[in-house]
Amino acid sequence: MSVEIGRSGEDRAADFLVRQGGEILERNWRNRWCEIDIIARIDGSVRFVEVKYRKQVGYGTPLEYITATKADRLRRASLAWVQAHRYGGPYQIDVVSIVGDIGKAGVEWIESAITD
Repeated sequence: MSVEIGRSGEDRAADFLVRQGGEILERNWRNRWCEIDIIARIDGSVRFVEVKYRKQVGYGTPLEYITATKADRLRRASLAWVQAHRYGGPYQIDVVSIVGDIGKAGVEWIESAITD
């Protein structure tokens, strides 16, 4: 997948989250473990959002492409953000799954997709 398509997917996900009442805090936050695609505040909770795009699901859904290793990295990166920002409130790791042609793809928001 090209960087341009990936960025388009993240833009689409960010727009979707804003329409759901979210506030985008950061995009593409990185640390030594992982990159977090979107960090948003929604309903008083910080959401660490992994965006997964697939044009087709013949080889698996976007959620199925999140390996145990990737999930662990997202957990560690989220905790690092929480500690770096001295954030003491609720947070969770969500996934936004995008399937289809990027301009008219279906968007699914899976809340608390990655847990301990």
